[in-house]
Amino acid sequence: MNEHGAQPFRLILASGSPRRRELLTKMGYDFEILVPDVDEHVSGPAREVVGILSRRKADAAAARLSEGVVIASDTLVSFHGEALGKPADAADALRMLRELSGNTHEVFTGVTLADAADGRRLTRVVRTSVRFRALSDAEIEAYIATGEPMDKAGAYAIQGGAHDFVEALDGSYENVIGFPVRDIEEMLREFTNR
Repeated sequence: MNEHGAQPFRLILASGSPRRRELLTKMGYDFEILVPDVDEHVSGPAREVVGILSRRKADAAAARLSEGVVIASDTLVSFHGEALGKPADAADALRMLRELSGNTHEVFTGVTLADAADGRRLTRVVRTSVRFRALSDAEIEAYIATGEPMDKAGAYAIQGGAHDFVEALDGSYENVIGFPVRDIEEMLREFTNR
């Protein structure tokens, strides 16, 4: 039993991300985790890529189940039309953070729900605009030295050490973490209340 009453559906999170797991737990859902193995090499604008990848992840997880609602998401940072995923190494993280310094960028998260029993699917792409204050190379290098940027889209975690880099935010804070809670809540209501 959770805050949603007796949850009338099985929910599967198709992600190994501790941040997504934590946010879904805070939403009050009971869920299982199934991390699909998918090809994440897709080129194109970040807004399109995240939708494609979230569908690919949801479909791969749903194909391994006989029933349940799968939730999958993918997040990319976009700066001047260039999609910034996870940095390849410290030099790549330095390049990304220098680009974002003093500038506004967009964060796109694609979220897909898939019903393993009947194949229904719902996808939404959520956008948040983030402006960083001007950062010194010393600040950037100290942040990279923590190791935190290495597995984050755009080489930063807004909920971690990069919190103080943010000067302005327009949209969902949780979207920047990679799991737009309000949108996901709406999608789950729409998807499960037919």
